[in-house]
Amino acid sequence: MATLRLGDTAPNFTQESSDGAIDFYQWAGNDWVVLFSHPADFTPVCTTELGKTAALSGEFARRGVKPIAVSVDPVDKHKDWIADINETQKTTVNFPILADADRKVADLYDLIHPNASTTATVRSVFIIDPKKTIRTTITYPASTGRNFDEILRVIDSLQLTDSHKVATPANWKYGDDVVIIPSLQDPAEIAERFPKGFNAVRPYLRLTPQPNK
Repeated sequence: MATLRLGDTAPNFTQESSDGAIDFYQWAGNDWVVLFSHPADFTPVCTTELGKTAALSGEFARRGVKPIAVSVDPVDKHKDWIADINETQKTTVNFPILADADRKVADLYDLIHPNASTTATVRSVFIIDPKKTIRTTITYPASTGRNFDEILRVIDSLQLTDSHKVATPANWKYGDDVVIIPSLQDPAEIAERFPKGFNAVRPYLRLTPQPNK
């Protein structure tokens, strides 16, 4: 299958998981989804990542986001791994881990990169919106743990920029100033949308306080 790109529709699937069989679209409902892949169970870096995801469950829920992991190992191994994650990471895994033994999901989401490994799935992240559109993809090497502050930051940016005519600048964090998009030029609309005003550093670079704060 061709590589999935931003703006593509996330493929649907039915697959077994640590929480039972999952129809992806039905499970996702009208929420945002973070789907992230792991090469195998009982891998050290992934153990910390799944623990961090569980520890951030309140942050994901506050944003209307459901996390779901995928690994090629079977359900019984997932359940043993979850017990290890809960014990070592001092948390409780409360999201499903897909048991992708037949690599159905790996094939749909292009998670086998032969130049990295012909058998193990790469460690990718897909941020998917309620319309099932892929909004962000990030792929990490096996040696580098995922940055969950960055994943939450991207979700904050996507949700903000979907509802306001702004973009977020480099290193933006929730609460920082944002950029008025260049296509917005009508002074009356700008005044209505951004009553706190803006700083025109250049005609194309206009900074304004985050509008939903």
